[in-house]
Amino acid sequence: MKREPLIRFGLLIARLCAALPLGLLRGLGDLLGTLVWWLATPRRRVTLINLRLCFPDCSEAERRAIARAHFRVYARSFLERFIVWQGDPDRIRRLCRLEGLERLEALRQQGLPVIVLAPHFMGIDAGALRLLLELPMASMFAPQRSRALTEAMTAGRVRLGATMIARREGVRPLVRWLREGGVLHYSPDMDLGRREAVFVPFFGVPAATVTALPRLARAGGAVILPMVTEMTAEGYVARIHEPWQRAADESDPFPVLARMNAFIESQIRQMPEQYLWSHRRFKTRPEGEPQPYARTPRADRR
Repeated sequence: MKREPLIRFGLLIARLCAALPLGLLRGLGDLLGTLVWWLATPRRRVTLINLRLCFPDCSEAERRAIARAHFRVYARSFLERFIVWQGDPDRIRRLCRLEGLERLEALRQQGLPVIVLAPHFMGIDAGALRLLLELPMASMFAPQRSRALTEAMTAGRVRLGATMIARREGVRPLVRWLREGGVLHYSPDMDLGRREAVFVPFFGVPAATVTALPRLARAGGAVILPMVTEMTAEGYVARIHEPWQRAADESDPFPVLARMNAFIESQIRQMPEQYLWSHRRFKTRPEGEPQPYARTPRADRR
């Protein structure tokens, strides 16, 4: 692809920038995020539509402020990924503080497999690789459009001991990993289409939600343990929350998925700019419902 050399050059610059002090790196991220806000019209438009759907009671000015902040946080997190992808373990520990590890250790001492539910907040990579310094994990990934970016992402995780499983391999390797007593880092909060999904409210809007989380927990005999990583002024904090008790009727995925979406909502309300709003979370709609991302004359650039 013609854009691939440009992406590789950009990745080289990002790797070099990762050696900078965090304050300077974040300043560059703010500049990059502001630039992307003005240039990435499709992503800006998707972000604003998502915020209108999820925060209808906010004013347009309030939603735009969240969206602008999101682009800055997104750019910062992208540059800082190269610290965790290529930095030494001591620097990763300084960058990201881990809270609640004792909850995971208690489950492992009982011999229980664990699914670490990690929603798509901007600190997701920092939290995942910080946790990898404590124990081996498996993670499912989807190849990016750019081969160079996919290589950088997988190499950065594998070097710290992650077992990477491609989404195209399906859930069988994940179930096998769990049945062997492993820990799975899993992020199912994206719209992957109608297949194997049910519509579950997300901020009151029906969202196509894959049923893999409760199915994996049931098939692998695993406990679900939520973890959310927050970007802070000093770096990141990865917080491991209380484990979820297994549902009485595990054959019905809806209660677990509803709990997942409600949990993500509660975390978003604490740091709304840090969630992945540029993903088309509502692209799959119930029959007869209009597509929210359809083109309209309204301009989103102001």
